[in-house]
Amino acid sequence: MIRWREAKREDVPAIVALLTEDSLGAARESEDMPAYLAAFDAMSYEYGNSLIVGDADGRVVATYQLTFITGLSLRATRRAQIESVRVSAKLRSEGVGEAMMRDAEMRALHEGCTLLQLTADNSREDAHRFYERAGFTPSHIGFKRKLNP
Repeated sequence: MIRWREAKREDVPAIVALLTEDSLGAARESEDMPAYLAAFDAMSYEYGNSLIVGDADGRVVATYQLTFITGLSLRATRRAQIESVRVSAKLRSEGVGEAMMRDAEMRALHEGCTLLQLTADNSREDAHRFYERAGFTPSHIGFKRKLNP
């Protein structure tokens, strides 16, 4: 049984391990734990920015970030943005992703959101199929631009 809860600082190493478990994450994450801990600390002070973990008997086996966004478009729709979705490779195809999306939806509804949105890397075809089965529609094209401070 997986229990969904807010992440704690001591969960950060396990979360980073999940982020690096696939080829994309392995190429873009690092072993700089102080940077991840500082980011977690900053997130904990931001209203509407939550890091959620799936806890199975005291082990972090899944994670996602949920951010609430209030805006004017779509008749002032409040939306929830899901990011950094990861499920332990050992538990994929076991219903963990579906449970995660239900948890995210429940949290979004509790915050008054009427839209749940996410992005997925173009190369993650299995993830695309999963999100469509979960009721998401591939309605937009996303763009990103790295900034050099």
